[in-house]
Formats: sequence, structure tokens, C-alpha cells
Amino acid sequence: MNDQLNVIIEKQNSEIFLRPRFSIDLEENNQEIIQRFSKEFTNKKCLFIGNIVDDHIFISVAKKDEHFWSPQLHLEILEETKKTSQLKGLFGPKPQVWTLFMFVHFVIGISFLAFGALLYTRFSLNESIFFPLAMVIALPLLWILLYFLGKIGKDTGKKQMKDLHDFMIKVIGA
Repeated sequence: MNDQLNVIIEKQNSEIFLRPRFSIDLEENNQEIIQRFSKEFTNKKCLFIGNIVDDHIFISVAKKDEHFWSPQLHLEILEETKKTSQLKGLFGPKPQVWTLFMFVHFVIGISFLAFGALLYTRFSLNESIFFPLAMVIALPLLWILLYFLGKIGKDTGKKQMKDLHDFMIKVIGA
């Protein structure tokens, strides 16, 4: 009997990113793979929550295991030919957490520009520059702190990221 070994080659981006991405070339039609995920999500023993919209699959941890830093896995399965497809994956926080983080980054960036303009204006008018200078120094430090908080959150959710990844490999390798 000729047993064919299914080898999955996964291409990942750098570990530096807060939202790791990867892609996998598959030797199956994208609809077959999506159907497998759909079947797995309806299984009562499935430990994950999944939503499927067109060629996109969103996988989250169960509500009982969820915490603030719990990751979500977004898969997009693109049809390349009738018999092959490409799976693109993106790990990230829940959309609410990501939106909050981006909003805070935006506020810090706009505040930095505003305090920079205020610093220049006060300097030009020979007025006290202490407060705008302190803010121009403090805001980038706050921004760096926010980056490290994101890294800590990613590290907190690493086990769940691995669980999501293992679940995905199990389904596409089945």
C-alpha cells in the first residue's frame, strides 16, 4: 500500500510583530477545507468558537477560557486552482481590544503633534515651555510602554495561540 505523507509547510513572519501572520499552501480545494472547519465547529466537543463568512474563518477560544488578552485566529482560504488553495492566517487580539489599542495610539500620536506645536509656539513667544516639553518627552515614553503592554498581552495569550494553531493544523491535516 502506498501511503502518502501530508507535509504542511508554513511560512511565518517575524516574531517582532504583535499580530503574527503565516501562510500555508494546501493541496485541496478551499471549499473542502471550509466545510471541514464548519463540521468541526458544530461538533459539541469542539473547544473553540468559530464563524465562517465567505472564505474567512474566525476562531476564538471558548467563553469560559477567555480573558482580556485572549487571541483570535483569522484564516482566509484563497482558491488558487480547482485543486489547490492558500491559507493565510493572522493572530490578533479580539477586535474590541485591537480597536482600543489603536485608538490610544492615535490619541498619543495626535497629542504629541499638538504638544510639539504648543512647544514651538511657547518657545517662539518666550513663554514657559516646561509643560509642553514634559509632554513631548512623556508621550513617546507612554507609546513605548503601550508597545510593551501589547507584547505582555501577546505573551499572556501565547498558550491559547498555540492551541488555536494546533486546532487549525488538526482540521486542515485531517
